[in-house]
Amino acid sequence: MADISISRNHALGKDVARQKAESLATKLQDKLGIEWSWKADAIHFEAKGGVAKGAKGTVAVTDSTIKVEVGLTFALKLMKGTIESKINDKLDEALRS
Repeated sequence: MADISISRNHALGKDVARQKAESLATKLQDKLGIEWSWKADAIHFEAKGGVAKGAKGTVAVTDSTIKVEVGLTFALKLMKGTIESKINDKLDEALRS
């Protein structure tokens, strides 16, 4: 069960939404050191080091939605509100641009 679950509707189409999700994953890879890969229409990610160490989850893309689910370690759960807010901001920014 995910500690954070966020879903957004979009009108971008699946291909554009996948590109935006991948761009966001690449930025997070550079900033937080997450490792990620596509499995079907979902990015699976895990932070094996750095400030997000232990966080893992998925970014699932459909024709009309993007759903982010993140599992947090006990230590990261103490910052759940801040993490959730940052995810919301980054997701909104990615879908706008």
